[in-house]
Amino acid sequence: MAPTQTTEVLVFGSAIIDFICYTPRLPRPGETLHGHRFQTGYGGKGANQCVAAARLGSRTALVAKLGADTFGGDYLRQLRDEGVSVEHVQQLEGQTTGVAQIAVSDGGENNIIIVVGANSQLSPCDVARAEELFLEAKVLVCQLETPVEATLTALRHFKGVSIVNAAPAMENTSRELLQLASIFCVNESEAALMTQTAEIETVEEAKIAADKLIKMGANTVIITLGKLGAVFGSAASAGVYQHVAAPHVPAEKVVDTTGAGDAFIGALAHNLARHPQNKLEEHIAAACAVASQSVQLPGTQASFPRT
Repeated sequence: MAPTQTTEVLVFGSAIIDFICYTPRLPRPGETLHGHRFQTGYGGKGANQCVAAARLGSRTALVAKLGADTFGGDYLRQLRDEGVSVEHVQQLEGQTTGVAQIAVSDGGENNIIIVVGANSQLSPCDVARAEELFLEAKVLVCQLETPVEATLTALRHFKGVSIVNAAPAMENTSRELLQLASIFCVNESEAALMTQTAEIETVEEAKIAADKLIKMGANTVIITLGKLGAVFGSAASAGVYQHVAAPHVPAEKVVDTTGAGDAFIGALAHNLARHPQNKLEEHIAAACAVASQSVQLPGTQASFPRT
């Protein structure tokens, strides 16, 4: 029998079912709109990022919680079909699988409401249960859709390269969370909230925010800027912040931006695990390319490219 290959990318985080309504534009407060299409999909930032890495060829594993309901059973089958190791994805009696209500406009913009359900039960004990994965994986990926104390425990126990995608954003971000992550990655709106900046719309504004996050305790910061690409810098090179451009995607080809950030994180983790000798700038450029491909297709995981 051939030896079992070790895990390259370990994701500790959320799994959520998406309910997606496509509509000409996003509704205003109190407004009801007629949509023109509805679909369900598999989401949650943790599972999304895991599937994104798996589709690129990484050997992946997910530590997550689902409800003991039809949605949870369907999700487990979906993860297996994507080649993700689900030994530590648990269905919990008395809990519902997390859900997200997503509206997507014809212009590709979206807004999202999340009910986390079973995801709230991910705990520090789950780190101990998955100890073998934490010892063997090359890259750990975490987000903030599950309890922060469990995430902190995961980061404390992992000795490889760790990525924290701090989403949804926390206004008062734990200094330990910043310090424990090898790479702290947020988008422009999340960075603005964490650094108490009115808004971040330009590369220069992103560089200023990245500097603030470094001063708050982060080791390496990446701020994603959608079609503008990303800005990054590290505490080891204080004051030096670089911009990586994203491939140009014509506006008429942008179908759905939902999940583009997760495609970026999954691709970043995959490249860090597979090509550790490459520069971070190269990893970010590759991740921007994957995210740019994902916005040209509808859905979340369904839009992630395969190798």
